[in-house]
Amino acid sequence: MSGTNPDDSDAALAARAIKGDRSAFNQIVRRHQEPLYRFIRRYVGDADEAYDLLQETFVSAWQALGRYDPARPAATWLRRIALNKCRDWGRRRVVRKFFYAAKTLDETTAAPHVSASANSEDNTEVALTRLDRAIAALPAQLKEPLLLTAFEGLSQAAAGEALGISAKAVETRVYRARKLLAEALKADGVDIGSL
Repeated sequence: MSGTNPDDSDAALAARAIKGDRSAFNQIVRRHQEPLYRFIRRYVGDADEAYDLLQETFVSAWQALGRYDPARPAATWLRRIALNKCRDWGRRRVVRKFFYAAKTLDETTAAPHVSASANSEDNTEVALTRLDRAIAALPAQLKEPLLLTAFEGLSQAAAGEALGISAKAVETRVYRARKLLAEALKADGVDIGSL
């Protein structure tokens, strides 16, 4: 197999990977793992779960490589796979909670109480943890447009295309998501200005 060139396009790497060049797929993984991890982490609100879902995303991508359209950006294709994995995770979590009366993720990973003597760095870390939990708690129809626009930097039109909704629907859902987040963080005692 030929070696990979870091300047190769994702489409060229995918074509080589389809022919069996695993190092080409590894290059795709290296390029996209950090932004995908951040996206998944914000979606689920848990670092360990996010890492597992990232692995599942790349396994699914490898298995579906033959269906990748090289005319479209690989980042969009991978993000769509990750989004589907996150949705599956959410459904499994609801079913598990219903049937096994399991504790919610928020109950098992509650942020520790911060004393008045804690330094500002600790307070910022606690606030960011609460923000992650608040984002993860949003309904999927609000969380997804928020993550794609505010955190992934997609335009409303691009986010709408990824989600199969109009740009105006994205705008409305992002507005509602931000409003719910502000309310949740205020109720949780987080100073939004410090984030």
